[in-house]
Amino acid sequence: QLQLVESGGDSVQPGATLRLSCVASGFAFNYYAFGWFRRAPGKGREWVSSISSESRPSYSDSVKDRFSISKNDAKSTVYLIMNNLEPEDTALYYCAAAYTDAAGEFMDDYEYWGQGTQVTVSS
Repeated sequence: QLQLVESGGDSVQPGATLRLSCVASGFAFNYYAFGWFRRAPGKGREWVSSISSESRPSYSDSVKDRFSISKNDAKSTVYLIMNNLEPEDTALYYCAAAYTDAAGEFMDDYEYWGQGTQVTVSS
């Protein structure tokens, strides 16, 4: 059974760092690109970052200087390190998988989605 399970979300103060993890199972991890999306309260789902099957990263303008995406093929896990968190980063963060070399900001490119992990940034 194909599954994506996110973890690492927490309630933190502005300026803090969090590392989100997305553990994949049930499919050939190495052949997929992965993305992180988020949905803030009252807003639509927003693309945050992606990583290709060959580990090429891409970022939205709002996070590119603060967030870092990576993956560990041996552990079938994708990470998102979020530095210098801001209240505007408060959202439910989702991991997604696309059966392709590289995927970007379009949700339709991704076939599989996790249930999300909550990040709350507040003083």
